[in-house]
Amino acid sequence: MSKSRLHKFNPDYTWSAVAREAYKGGGAGQPAFCGIDRQTIIGMKGESAKFHVRYFEVEPGGHSSLEKHEHEHAVICVRGSGRALAGDKVFEVGFMDALYVAPNEPHQLINPGTEPFGFICIVDAERDRPKTLGEEEIKKLDESEETRGKFIGYIEGD
Repeated sequence: MSKSRLHKFNPDYTWSAVAREAYKGGGAGQPAFCGIDRQTIIGMKGESAKFHVRYFEVEPGGHSSLEKHEHEHAVICVRGSGRALAGDKVFEVGFMDALYVAPNEPHQLINPGTEPFGFICIVDAERDRPKTLGEEEIKKLDESEETRGKFIGYIEGD
């Protein structure tokens, strides 16, 4: 079992003894994403916590994958601003805004701005792998006035 510890915040939006990691491995069959990395602040280091606390940073023009999971997310913006697709809604997210992403809802975080967009994301320690959206799910998002043109899509097999 891990011992208590402190990760000091640095002005460059890193934490002491926490490495920046690639957002995902990428490759064939992976949802599209660009300009994003993460730091796992709590979790995956022997803690017994039933949750993980991660910091994601999206560079201008970047975005996370358009995907869904069986688990829920708590997202808190701590740097800049961005856009979040969650379910059938699009939200403009700013400093200290908190977003709840329900299980099995499509979601994607996008930085349409000119400054970095950073957010804390809290998820279950034991969770399922991301699932890409099927053609019908993408079509439904494309047909909605709320979400049309507000996400960067990916259809499995593309």
